[in-house]
Amino acid sequence: MKKLLALLLCLMLMIPAFALAEDVEITLWTYPIGSWTDDAVVSSLLADFNAVHPEIKVNVQFLDYVSGDDQVTTAIEAKTTPDIIFEGPERLVANWGAAGKMLPLNELFEEEAGKAIYEGVAGSCKGKDGNYYEYPLCMTAHCMVINKKAFEAADAMQYIDAEKHTWTTEGFENACKALAATGFTPVTGIVYCGGQGGDQGTRALVYNLYSGRFTNEDFTKYTIDSEENIKGLQKLYDMVQEGLLTADPGIVAAEEINYFCNGTSAMGFCWNAALETNNKDNLAENVEVFPMAFPSDDGVPTLDGGIWGFGVFNNGDDAKAAAAKEFIRFMCNGNTKAVYATGYFATRDMEDIYTGTEKEINASYSIFAPYFGGYYQIAPNWPVQRTAWWNLLQRIFATGNIADEVAVYLSEVQ
Repeated sequence: MKKLLALLLCLMLMIPAFALAEDVEITLWTYPIGSWTDDAVVSSLLADFNAVHPEIKVNVQFLDYVSGDDQVTTAIEAKTTPDIIFEGPERLVANWGAAGKMLPLNELFEEEAGKAIYEGVAGSCKGKDGNYYEYPLCMTAHCMVINKKAFEAADAMQYIDAEKHTWTTEGFENACKALAATGFTPVTGIVYCGGQGGDQGTRALVYNLYSGRFTNEDFTKYTIDSEENIKGLQKLYDMVQEGLLTADPGIVAAEEINYFCNGTSAMGFCWNAALETNNKDNLAENVEVFPMAFPSDDGVPTLDGGIWGFGVFNNGDDAKAAAAKEFIRFMCNGNTKAVYATGYFATRDMEDIYTGTEKEINASYSIFAPYFGGYYQIAPNWPVQRTAWWNLLQRIFATGNIADEVAVYLSEVQ
């Protein structure tokens, strides 16, 4: 009898495991992140997953940024959301997570693999309620770029830590003076402010100059009025007045990038690995790309960037939720193939996956990953802020009245 009871007890304990092991079908919706909307690439990743989890079938729907948000909104209203969605914190955390549509993924971050994620990345995947609504696969840190040939001709490379691709605010100013002395004025560098395109570059330039932050630590309040940021705006204004930089209210980052690529300007403030890849055939003969972090007073930058990962919609089905989490673990916890498909970088220390491949250009940008400083795009009124930011820069360069113009900006965004 005791043996029979023990056997029955064992069987009862195994029931949940058998239930989880039953065939389950889940749906993944993915925005266009690298090659994650290439059917052949995604099919290969799913084949790898099914080799380990043959009991989980994953159906995929590819979204775009034109109609994708409308599709998700419609699905939420109709209660037909997918089980998994692949995008960034501004949607998964600040939007759908804050609205109570996503399942918390806290358990994934508590596991050993989750603890290896960069602190700045993990913090950006957490909602204001303390729950994590995104588990990150990849990231990129936006940077700036210089024309190494122009800097060498002006003897300005002495102001750069060429090994770390960093520089101080003093070094940045001295480099601009050296470039101006060789005739690059007035296009040493262009502070573009004709619209929101590439606004991440000018924001990072301002708040890095004196080690400021664009928001407070929990991303609930804009802090452009801090002492550090006011000093940054003043320094930028002064350098424009001195002819060391140019402020152009008529262009956005796309035009600024063109000016850099054709050799008109010696540096650009909107750059990343993808832009180098996309523009490799557009570079003038006298342009040599040398990616740089933004200058800071202590030489230690804090970079803005992008994070992409997976969230799980709360569809009320425990088996599908468990299957979705297994999918996320498989793709995110050290899967170099899944990261490579994005064209970006892992959110934790990982081996070099780009050197010697068709995406070799990306390898040199991995140096910036540890400088990632937070995902400001989850702050309140972000779309309003983006418009207010370039309007702020236009007014500052027109009036020079930084304190008053910052006050106007804050009244628009807070």
